[in-house]
Amino acid sequence: MFEKFSRSWELVKASASVLSQDKELLVFPAVSAVSAFIVAACFVLPMIGLGGFDGLDRVAAGEAGVGVYLWAFTFYLVQYFVMFFFNAALVGAAMIRLEGGDPTVADGFRIALGKIGPILGYAAIAATVGMILRAIQQRAGFIGKWVAGLLGVAWTVATYMVVPILVTRNVGPIDALKESAGMLRQTWGENVIGQGGLGLVFGLIHVLLIVTGIALFIGAVATKSVALMTIAGVGIVGAVILVALVQTALSGIYAAVLYRHASGQQSVAGFDQRLLQSAFAPK
Repeated sequence: MFEKFSRSWELVKASASVLSQDKELLVFPAVSAVSAFIVAACFVLPMIGLGGFDGLDRVAAGEAGVGVYLWAFTFYLVQYFVMFFFNAALVGAAMIRLEGGDPTVADGFRIALGKIGPILGYAAIAATVGMILRAIQQRAGFIGKWVAGLLGVAWTVATYMVVPILVTRNVGPIDALKESAGMLRQTWGENVIGQGGLGLVFGLIHVLLIVTGIALFIGAVATKSVALMTIAGVGIVGAVILVALVQTALSGIYAAVLYRHASGQQSVAGFDQRLLQSAFAPK
């Protein structure tokens, strides 16, 4: 276990070295988060105003009408599209850096806009899967939640390279899903290790930030200084948001470099090639 964590940490540091060369890559997860919030507000606020949460209760009871299901599916579709679009822009810009170029934010958006059709198709597939998993959770009780959780993890792992494939290949979402699953069968080890490693490292960072922030806020309260309390509160929220953006950006870079290596492309500057070869050794 320690060896796996150590390897993941080395890859995180290598990904960070790429991000340090193009800090503007943080723009993509930032805009994505704001867009996702706006989308959620556009769907949730009308539901509150129209008493739509009663409809959600009927969904859980299996008594909802078609309109409620269509509303829920549309929400999933738009949210997934926003997430995949900005992720494609991030991965596209990262690919330019990994190929030795110097990407700009405009380059990332240009690449994502050029793939808007496949991205929308992939979002529709993901929304359908999301609805199915949600239905399993609601209708099968505790066992359903457990099964849906396992299926959700499997889906996340199997589709990890879909966005890099859509960005770099002229294929549709179904072919991209098949290719991503095919790569998983050949080289699945570092996929799981890498995602888990990133989640673990940044989970620890978030915990440390929150603990530190609480301590600072308590200290500020002890001084009875409103200014210090405000600074402490704003500071910890800002730090948590920044770390979340860095994690998202690193995840995109990580997916891009693993796809390049898994597809047999040349070595990438900033990454320890021995680590990647070990990660993708036949299991």
